[in-house]
Amino acid sequence: MWVVLYLEQWELQPPASAIRDSRFRGEFGNYFPDYRTYSTREYGNRVGIFRILEVLDRYQIPVTVAANAALYRERPQLIEECLRRGYEIAAHGNYATRMITSRMSAAQEEDYIAEAMAVARQNSGAGRVGWIGQDFGESPRTPQLLASAGANYLGDWPNDDQPYWLTLTPPLVSLPYHLEWDDATLMALRYLSAPRYGQVVREAADRLHADSAAGGRMMSLGLHPWVIGQPQRIRYLDEILAHLRQMNGLWFATALEIADSFRAQTPLPVSLPPPTAGP
Repeated sequence: MWVVLYLEQWELQPPASAIRDSRFRGEFGNYFPDYRTYSTREYGNRVGIFRILEVLDRYQIPVTVAANAALYRERPQLIEECLRRGYEIAAHGNYATRMITSRMSAAQEEDYIAEAMAVARQNSGAGRVGWIGQDFGESPRTPQLLASAGANYLGDWPNDDQPYWLTLTPPLVSLPYHLEWDDATLMALRYLSAPRYGQVVREAADRLHADSAAGGRMMSLGLHPWVIGQPQRIRYLDEILAHLRQMNGLWFATALEIADSFRAQTPLPVSLPPPTAGP
C-alpha cells in the first residue's frame, strides 16, 4: 500500500504556452484569471493539508509526496513538514498548470524533467528520486527521458496491480498508480459523495487483499489537500486508514521502498527491445 500526497502549486496566470489537464479546465467556469480554481487549490495548501497530516500522524504510515518544483519555492514550509515526518519526496513536474505533452520539443521536455528532478533531489536530500507526472502527462519520449535522467521509478501508468519493468535503457520500474481510487478523480471529477468514496476505496482494498493470496498485489491511494482536506470529507480518510490497518499482511511502504523490493525479487529482462512509445 502506497499513499501519495500531492503538493501542487497552481498558477493564477500560467503562460499561454502552458498545457493543463483538460479535465480540470473551467472547474468553476471558463475564466481567466481563474480566481476560483486558484483559491480552491490554495485552500488545500493553506488549510486542507494540515487536516490530512493530522490523520496521517495518527496512523504513523509511510507517505510518498508528489511535489511540484514551484511548491518548494512558494511553500517550503510544507516540504519541511513532510521531511520532518520522514516522507519520501517524488518529482512531480513544475506547476500544476503545466503538464508534459507532445506539443513540447524534445529539448523542452528534457529541460522540464531535469529541472523537476534536480529540485526534488536538492530539497529532499535524496540521491534517488522517482517520478509521478503532473496529471500523468507524457509524450512518446517521456519514459525514456526519465530513465536516462536516473528516475528511480515511474508512477504514471494504471495498467496493472503489480510493479513491472519498463523495457527502456536503462530499464525503469513502473509502479502502477490507480486513478480509480484517487480522491480528485472520484470526488472532483466523477462527483462521488464522500461516504461513497470511502466505500469504494475500502471495497477495492478488500478485493486486492483477497487476490494477494495468489501473489502480491499493490494499491495506491492518492490524496489532494484541496479535495480530501475539506472539512466534510476528512473523516473518510480516517475511516479508510482504520480499515486498512486491520488487514493482516498489509505492507505500508513508500514508492521507493516498493520499487527497491521489486528490483530485489524480479530479475531484469534477458533482452530489452527498443524503447516503446508512451501514451
